[in-house]
Amino acid sequence: MNYNLPQQRWEIAAPIQEVDKIVEATGLLPIVAKVLLNRGINTPELALVYQDPGSVELPSPLEEFTDLERSVELIKKAIATETKIAICGDYDADGMTSTALLLRALKHLGGDIYYEIPSRMKDGYGINNRIVEKCGENNVGLIITVDNGISAKEPITLAVDLGIDVIITDHHDLPEELPPASAILNPKRLSKSSPYYGLAGVGVAYILAVTAARDLGQLIGLTSQLLELFTLGTIADLAPLVGVNRRWLKRGLKLLANSQLLGVQKLIEVSGITEGKKNLKPDDIGFKLGPRINAIGRIGDPQTAIELLTTEEEKIAESRAIECEKTNRKRQELCAQIEYEAIEIIEKTPIAWQQDRVLVVFKADWHHGVIGIVASRLVDRYGVPVFIATCEENEQNLRGSARGIPEFNIFDALEYCRELLAKFGGHKAAGGFSLSADNLNDFQTKLSEFAHQCLEPKHLKPLIKIDDRLDFDRLNENLYSQIDSLQPWGIGNDFPVFWTQNVEVLNQALVGQEKKHLKLVLVQADRPDIVMKAIAWSWGNYYPLPKRIDIAYKLQENNWNGNSNIELEIVGIRPFSPDRATRKAYFKYKNRAYDCNLWDSLNELRIRNDEGKILAITKGQKVGLLRHNRENTAKQVDVTKSPYYDLIKAALAALESKR
Repeated sequence: MNYNLPQQRWEIAAPIQEVDKIVEATGLLPIVAKVLLNRGINTPELALVYQDPGSVELPSPLEEFTDLERSVELIKKAIATETKIAICGDYDADGMTSTALLLRALKHLGGDIYYEIPSRMKDGYGINNRIVEKCGENNVGLIITVDNGISAKEPITLAVDLGIDVIITDHHDLPEELPPASAILNPKRLSKSSPYYGLAGVGVAYILAVTAARDLGQLIGLTSQLLELFTLGTIADLAPLVGVNRRWLKRGLKLLANSQLLGVQKLIEVSGITEGKKNLKPDDIGFKLGPRINAIGRIGDPQTAIELLTTEEEKIAESRAIECEKTNRKRQELCAQIEYEAIEIIEKTPIAWQQDRVLVVFKADWHHGVIGIVASRLVDRYGVPVFIATCEENEQNLRGSARGIPEFNIFDALEYCRELLAKFGGHKAAGGFSLSADNLNDFQTKLSEFAHQCLEPKHLKPLIKIDDRLDFDRLNENLYSQIDSLQPWGIGNDFPVFWTQNVEVLNQALVGQEKKHLKLVLVQADRPDIVMKAIAWSWGNYYPLPKRIDIAYKLQENNWNGNSNIELEIVGIRPFSPDRATRKAYFKYKNRAYDCNLWDSLNELRIRNDEGKILAITKGQKVGLLRHNRENTAKQVDVTKSPYYDLIKAALAALESKR
């Protein structure tokens, strides 16, 4: 039978010698220590800070952000003189949470506040001349941008000409010439080594609000609610979960489960997040809360989300949360329809994306607000950079979104096509652009030309990055709890992925309303007594799977009726290949029976005796790990000494005889 399996490329992390140092310093299991090392946490000192981010004193934001003191003075002056302050936000989750954060903070401090958010359909991104002119008409004396403004030279210049002070708080890349604002707070102006460098827009707004409140002696009663909004916005914006983001999120995630904010309480209720959790996890926000806020900015009215996050009235909070839920369902339907239509175009036209090494897809009536989500899904499906476009109200102009793969820089690609574009922006992984419909074919040709400079055919498959190999007999609560203790995982600090070889599929079934998901019951071929349940989201297309496979997966905890157990979330499958797997041999040494396995691809030898004790050795290392196959704890042994050295020689001789 010919099976339909995902076409993927697996990148399995190489063995690392420093594992024993991290284990000794942290008490972590060797495989969890390997996870940290794979993320560049390569010294005991860094590992200890990673375990407890609050153990290191942060530099003062006033020392890092040179315009922060000036910004606080402008806010204090505006409050003291009862000058009207306008917050200019944006329509994504980062921009809306940033707006809500400053609204709450400045009202708490006694400011005369209102806000403006541009229309996604009419205005496009960020502050513009229309908003500035409206501020002038309303006698605004201070504008604070959040999550935008760093590239808005013309509107900021207009504000200055109108006698309005402007504080820019933004986190996007710096243009060659900065706007003439009164103060600019942007972590991109800092050293890349600064713990504040990875802040999202909501993080910059958080620093401004907390610093101003502390200066005015009014921080008490404010910090927790601002930290909740920081947490929501940071994760929803896919900001890197490192530096102060990681430090503050560990605190913020604990607060959100019992939120002080009525709107967040109601949003948690409508989103179906399990009640009674001590902590929320990044996935709860990234896949449940964040999309409901983002949906409003994509296809609804941003005012709904702002009111949700700022109201103190329960009925309003409940009403706005329900509106978020309805809008998110509509957004899901739009995404599903556009994704279906895009795949139809790609496969029935057909589009020669493998030849072009880039995928450009267009349809006139797609919704601007969700094509970026569809672009990400197409990258996951095809493993190639995706540029997706649709018509603006004027059908002569197109607007698009782009998503990339690790070897392809979206911003550089757009820069390469600059002469064909009316407008563009973004970064390595994602971007947006607009162009004349007449330039679409030339745009596709130019993108393909750029792609051929940086991509090879081997790159055109979805990439699965894997931390280490793991046998089912090591999957237990201790391993899961250690991984979970190192939350938050996320962008820039990816959730650990493991792989297991030669897995037998005992049972498989399509589940979900539309039978889109694949539920599995699995055993490892040489460990038939350990049965694992697994789920592969949106993998119904690959049903049925072959009997024997290799799997890549994340660990997840399934809670049901008061019981919890460890399950697998499948992210990768490939056919099992004995040639790629192991060399196996049975032998006797000093009248005891042993079996051994050599994984050539991993340079790892494992020897097991008749009592179930396992010795694992990586080529080139003097230290091995000795454990019982029913336990996750292991002790380090010197394999250059007796009895291990002679045992290894006997195992290698047995393997050699099997060639």
